[in-house]
Amino acid sequence: MKLSQYPVYIQSALYAVVLALVGYFVVGWAAPSLSAAVLFALGLLLGGFLIPLLTRPPVPAAIPTTTLYVGNLPYRANEASVRALFEGFGQVLSVRLMKDKHTGKRRGFGFVEMPSDAALAAQQALNDSEFQQRTLKVREANERKDDEEGNDA
Repeated sequence: MKLSQYPVYIQSALYAVVLALVGYFVVGWAAPSLSAAVLFALGLLLGGFLIPLLTRPPVPAAIPTTTLYVGNLPYRANEASVRALFEGFGQVLSVRLMKDKHTGKRRGFGFVEMPSDAALAAQQALNDSEFQQRTLKVREANERKDDEEGNDA
């Protein structure tokens, strides 16, 4: 069994003990006049600097996500109500409802980011369904276009 399969705190403790013992012997060989407690403490200090370099928490696998365009939203809908609607189909990573820059009022559409499988289920179930007396339009969002593409001078 590999050490990386253990939790990070167990890895750190094992590395600390090993480095303390190595430090004890290395420093003891280099400076035999120091006491055993000082040698062990220097080994732990050395371990304190090296352990963060040796132990890394496992990186979770990237979950494929999909951003959905949600159109024809009621103007009174807020992020919490839209999140609650979509959470019935899976984890909702983010909800962004668009507002007018000048008035600050909602524009009636937004974007919901979800894991791809949950997004597909939500899209199929919620497209053309009624939400707060409005018929929703739910589609996969198009990629955002860079402003530089439209400003060719």
